[in-house]
Amino acid sequence: MNSYVEIILRSVAVYTFMVVALRIFGKKELSQLNTADVILILLISNSVQNAMVGSNTSLQGGLVAAAVLFLLNFIIKKSMYRYKILGELLQDKPEIIIHNGAPDYKVLAREDITHDELMEAIREHGVENVKDVKLAVLEMDGNISIISGSVDLKQSHYKRRRNRKNLTTMS
Repeated sequence: MNSYVEIILRSVAVYTFMVVALRIFGKKELSQLNTADVILILLISNSVQNAMVGSNTSLQGGLVAAAVLFLLNFIIKKSMYRYKILGELLQDKPEIIIHNGAPDYKVLAREDITHDELMEAIREHGVENVKDVKLAVLEMDGNISIISGSVDLKQSHYKRRRNRKNLTTMS
């Protein structure tokens, strides 16, 4: 088999494995990287490199593997946008973890969020007490968004910019 075709097939296999592994281990892991997580990522990248390129250690082999990974990532993102069922399969949904000051302990336990982690997220948003949280959501990317009921606290919002082309075609 052509060595570049082999690199392409190996890269697809490794990419697929990594997507499945990240889906299994959950969204919380993505946003809260600690030292051990960074070391794990470095070791995984080193261990799968040989699985992707095999004995081909040439510059071209590495570039082909990288190009395949970028292309797969691009295709999957476009496909998830176009085919909602694929997005539902590959991505978690946002989870409400506090509603009107009441934590949802079942969701917190399922997502492995400790009380200390929850309180840290609340404090990072300038809120002192759980009872002051109107809504807390574990987002798809693993971050926790907090909306307080206090009018004194300024909420930060992120508004995604849309492409002008998309706006005109959607109308």
